[in-house]
Amino acid sequence: MAKNGMSIFVTGGVGFIGSHTVLSLLDHGYHVVIIDNLDNAFEEAYKRMQKLAGDKAKNMKFIKADLRNFEEIDKIFAAEKFGAVMHFAGRKAVGESVAEPMLYYTHNVVGSVNLIEAMRKHNVKNMVFSSSCTVYGDVPQKDVPIKESQSLGAMSPYGRTKLIIEDMFRDVAASDKDWKIILLRYFNPVGAHPTGEIGEHPIGIPNNLMPYIQQVALNQRPMLSVFGSDYPTPDGTCVRDYIHVMDLAEGHALAMHKLLDTKDLGCVAYNLGTGTGTSVLEMIKAFEEASGKKVNHKLCDRRPGDTVAVYAATETAERELGWKTKLDVKDMCRDQWAWASKYPKGFA
Repeated sequence: MAKNGMSIFVTGGVGFIGSHTVLSLLDHGYHVVIIDNLDNAFEEAYKRMQKLAGDKAKNMKFIKADLRNFEEIDKIFAAEKFGAVMHFAGRKAVGESVAEPMLYYTHNVVGSVNLIEAMRKHNVKNMVFSSSCTVYGDVPQKDVPIKESQSLGAMSPYGRTKLIIEDMFRDVAASDKDWKIILLRYFNPVGAHPTGEIGEHPIGIPNNLMPYIQQVALNQRPMLSVFGSDYPTPDGTCVRDYIHVMDLAEGHALAMHKLLDTKDLGCVAYNLGTGTGTSVLEMIKAFEEASGKKVNHKLCDRRPGDTVAVYAATETAERELGWKTKLDVKDMCRDQWAWASKYPKGFA
């Protein structure tokens, strides 16, 4: 399975999902060279990753670099010998993308164009890409759980950048059969490393439910607003597919095996989710149970653009990657609280 000692170039490898995945890649016998511009991540995270990696820490290194600078990336490819790339780097907040679309088009799209150019120049044609379920857009409830064959159409500048990059990768793979690209469409990553040493550290106001719940439990924010309590769901609140970041990390390692072990793969997409939905109120209750803290919340009107229920069809990943989630909402909340209670200020 693992191509022992093969060197993987990981972009955005100090971020929330990247950091957990790097540890998984090391466990699977790969060597890893990480780049991150630390715009949305912390060098402290890398120090903790080194600690967690133990004797495998010698098989990874970190370079501060930015995909928007082609010369920097070109130099790294010239100096190293990569077997494949795992591409996480990019901005990821829907609200911010609406306010500052060009930030997203330059970071996400221009960065990915530069990466593909460097890969092509140095003949590295294997890539696993961090995509998102936002590429499905507003899916009618009759089409949930969402299959990979669902029609695509993003609703925000962030989602559009992911879709543009996916389209670009599909075109590249179609133009030259040596390219092999796996697109991983994640649902809602949450949780943290079970040691509590690394986890998600949002900068500014969190855009996602779990870090917001965590900050209310820590008394760092007074109240969580629950948008919509009259949806056609068991408790009236929105339902989403939350996936533990450790399961997600393992999915990436197995996708890398699949990529390297398959001839003429082309460009294929896989959903990474649990296949089950959890409502906002269920998540609050599970977090209260895991932390022993009260999460103050108030029910508010629906928010425009929110979908009732979104969760993944997971059969394709199970069948083709041999991957299935092992951790449930209790595990997610337990590990999130281990991280939050140990490091209430994250990496700061």
